[in-house]
Amino acid sequence: MIREETRARARAIQMLYACESGAGGGQEGGGLPEAAAKVADLTGASPEVTRKAEAVVQGILEEQAELDREIAEAAEHWRLERVGAVERCILRLAVYELRHESAPPRVIIDEALWLAHRFAGPRSPAFINGVLDRIARALGRL
Repeated sequence: MIREETRARARAIQMLYACESGAGGGQEGGGLPEAAAKVADLTGASPEVTRKAEAVVQGILEEQAELDREIAEAAEHWRLERVGAVERCILRLAVYELRHESAPPRVIIDEALWLAHRFAGPRSPAFINGVLDRIARALGRL
């Protein structure tokens, strides 16, 4: 059984991806309501999970420039635009949570790795783990 928090994180990744790809009607939050509705329809997500995911995604979109700066600094030898879209979405979610959530950093990183295993390529978990470890240490969370 997947926990509600994990489901909300998975839906948030899907919403972020929809917003980034333009499937939600545009970037920078303009398409978030449309992306949330599409993800909820496609996944059958409960209204509570959808609300939680949408709230987190709204925060991420508001802070995206700062989140991207932190990720780019921590991803040595990688330009952010070269990182896969799914991986970027997972990193944005995890860094946002490291900055704002009361969840333990190990839980946040473990959930990000679970999402990477589920939605991204086979090499993604190691890359994501390295970037998040570096950011969590820089934030004083590890």
